[in-house]
Amino acid sequence: MKVNRGQISIATLIAAILLVSCTSSPISPMSASTGPSPLGMTKDFAVHYAEFSKAQGKLFNLDPKISSVRIYAFRAGQAANVGHNHVLSAPQFKGYFYLAPAGAGASSFDLEFRLDQLEIDIPDHRSSLGKAFASKLSAEAIASTREHLLGENNLQAMRFPFVRIRSVQISGEAPKFAVKIAVELHGQTREIWVPLTVTGLPENLIVEGSLVLRQTDFGAKPYSVLGGLLAVEDEVIVEFKLSGS
Repeated sequence: MKVNRGQISIATLIAAILLVSCTSSPISPMSASTGPSPLGMTKDFAVHYAEFSKAQGKLFNLDPKISSVRIYAFRAGQAANVGHNHVLSAPQFKGYFYLAPAGAGASSFDLEFRLDQLEIDIPDHRSSLGKAFASKLSAEAIASTREHLLGENNLQAMRFPFVRIRSVQISGEAPKFAVKIAVELHGQTREIWVPLTVTGLPENLIVEGSLVLRQTDFGAKPYSVLGGLLAVEDEVIVEFKLSGS
C-alpha cells in the first residue's frame, strides 16, 4: 500500500499526542510518592541569618502563608496547540531579608524552596491568567506534567531538589532597587540582575519582582519529543511577592 507524505505527517502528529498527552503518560515514582521530605534549610543559610539576628538593623522572616512564588512554563513546537502552558507554585519556602542600618548596600536576602514540593496547575492560579491558561487539567494530566517538567530527563527534582536565590549586590533606594542575585538551580549557580520593588519598611516588608531563567543555562534540558514537535520552552518566568515581618 502506498503511503503519501500527508498520511505520514498525520501519523507522526498522532504519535506525538499519544506520547506526550498529559492524560496518557504513566505516573512516575516521583509523582506517585506519598510526598517530599520536609523543606530543609542549609546549615550555612541558617547560621548566616542567626548572626544577623544578633546584629543591629532588622531581620525579616519571609512568610509563605502571605507570600507567593509562581513559575510559568510554556508549550512550544509545531504541535504546541495540543499541549498546555503551566503554572507551578511554591507553597513552602524559607527566606530572610536583612535590613542593615547602613542601608541597601549592606543589606541582603535569601530565598530557598524545593522543586519536589511545587504545586502544579492549581485551578485558581490558572483561571486568573486568561485564555492561554484557561484549560482545566485532570489529576492524571498534572501527574504527567510533573514528570515532564521535574522528572529525571528534565530538571531532575529528586536529584537537585533545591532552588536558592541569594542577593549579591543591592543598589537603589526604596521602593525601587536593582539587585544582582545568584540563582542555584539543577546544581549550578548563575548571577543575573533583577529589579525589585520593596515597600512597607521599616515595620513590615513586601518584596515584588520577577525574572526569566533559561533552563539550558543551568545544564537542564527542556522537555521535548519527536525532534521538538511538542516541547517546553527553554525560558521560564519566576514571579514572586514575598511578605515578612
